[in-house]
Amino acid sequence: MLKVNYNASKLKGEIIIPPSKSMAHRALICAVLSGEACKISNIDLSNDIIATTQALTAFGAKFDYNSNSREFTVTPFSEVANSCEADCIESGSTVRFMIPIAAALGINATFIGSGRLPERPLDIYEDLLPKHGVKCKTSGGLPFEISGKLEAGEYILPGNVSSQFISGLLFALPLLNGNSKITLSSSLESKSYVNLTVQMLKRFGIKITENETSWEISGNQKYQAVDYTVEGDWSQAAFFLAMAALNPSKDKIYIKGMDMNSAQGDKEAVNVFRKLGLTIENSDDVLTVYNPKFAESFAGLAGFEIDAAQIPDMVPAISVCAALAKGETRIYNAQRLRLKECDRLLAMQQAINALGGNVEITEDGLLIKGVEALIGGKANGENDHRVVMALSAAALRSKNSVVVTDAHSINKSYPSFFEDYIELGGVANVINVG
Repeated sequence: MLKVNYNASKLKGEIIIPPSKSMAHRALICAVLSGEACKISNIDLSNDIIATTQALTAFGAKFDYNSNSREFTVTPFSEVANSCEADCIESGSTVRFMIPIAAALGINATFIGSGRLPERPLDIYEDLLPKHGVKCKTSGGLPFEISGKLEAGEYILPGNVSSQFISGLLFALPLLNGNSKITLSSSLESKSYVNLTVQMLKRFGIKITENETSWEISGNQKYQAVDYTVEGDWSQAAFFLAMAALNPSKDKIYIKGMDMNSAQGDKEAVNVFRKLGLTIENSDDVLTVYNPKFAESFAGLAGFEIDAAQIPDMVPAISVCAALAKGETRIYNAQRLRLKECDRLLAMQQAINALGGNVEITEDGLLIKGVEALIGGKANGENDHRVVMALSAAALRSKNSVVVTDAHSINKSYPSFFEDYIELGGVANVINVG
């Protein structure tokens, strides 16, 4: 078990943002489902990516990772497993993507996981899959057992659940013999993540017809092997935008590796942090970020209302900045954050308040009243990578050290986070507490 001590510092320099975990999941899946070997480049071995490769290996695929070039050589199935156990570790994307894929391949599979993953809801599949030829056995969450082979047809589900259910079906349905349709019974949240899936499917030769509330998927399609390079991760870039907003210095931070034309929904970070008061200039794949009002009260930042329905992963980073912005910030449409690696609304409220902030939980989000500086102290990381990383920015405007538990959780998505933070001039002392 690790904890991290963050201390006040001034940041400057450049950072290369790690590759998008969301895009990496999707590229690896499409590569496995294609007919020939291909290379997926610019991938970090975070725990979530390891979970996806583990599950696909259990299905019968092969992966060879070159740590120097950060490149996977992916060998598709020579023979699909009849049955297997797939350990999804703590990755919600992995388990929700893999269940329908295994069903489409006719694999009798048992999905297991650790941490909070066994508690995360899978009732959508428990309801849908038996209507389409697949038996499910679960006591609620994981372990989740399936048997039988998925059948084509219409899949009706609500849009206000995790988009991962929709993406999982989109990967699987092109493999079936007949045509299928996914229809939403309510408006879609986190739409950008479904857009990422459709974009990746098209890159690998799969045709999807998109309508306003549905997707039509022809059966008997073939994934085509292509080499693919994963772009930078906008959800991780948000942590460095938060640091720049709270940086007690006029020095600039240069964020490299970002695609301004990306389909990632968290690209909205640029607009959100500009509204808070951060200056963001972009040229090619480099963002130049700084706070020209860093020396003013409340760091020259001002709160406002933020709809988090399409950007849930950004809420931890945003909430830390809002805690130190003048006035009130209301984050709404964020109720699904209660079902992440932890209850992120509760985690951020408790962490920020423990450090001297003023945060209230609302029915669907957070109400944050800004303070000019935090006192510091100890906050619980709740075994959540995004909570631990977000609190690094809090230390920049804190009178005393910020001590955060569960520092090991960054390995879920960004194993080199502390090194990159220190490279910019941040102070992060990681301590093993047994």
